[in-house]
Amino acid sequence: MIMISKELMTAKILEAKATKGVSWEALSEAIGLSPVFTTSACLGMNSMTEDKAFAVCETLGLDKVVAEALQVCPKKAWDGAVPQDPLIYRLYEVVGVYGDTLKELIHEKFGDGIMSAIDFTMHVDKEENPKGDRVVVTMNGKFLPYKAW
Repeated sequence: MIMISKELMTAKILEAKATKGVSWEALSEAIGLSPVFTTSACLGMNSMTEDKAFAVCETLGLDKVVAEALQVCPKKAWDGAVPQDPLIYRLYEVVGVYGDTLKELIHEKFGDGIMSAIDFTMHVDKEENPKGDRVVVTMNGKFLPYKAW
């Protein structure tokens, strides 16, 4: 069995997406997963089941090695430096400015714990507005209380 890295897998997927003119929305619809999860898996931060991985490859005209790479459990790590991409930086800034606020409000409503990023969904929507369209990001994670022992 030939194995490729998640980086090469992602490069092949991005190239095929561009060549075929397929959007993340269309790809996710074709395979029956959400656009956020589909994109995340194709960028190497999540894995897919065999059927979904092969559906991605069938849709994009990619070979078996890409489907196999999509099924590998990822190492979820990223560069610890402040992001340079403006959109990613702004999300980093939101957490920097509102992270403690979110933590306080979650603790007040739920108690001592965290929001899961495993039992989790996220949606990105567009809200049209005459003063400029708005980005709506909805995150929905299970509350995980800390235990005392």
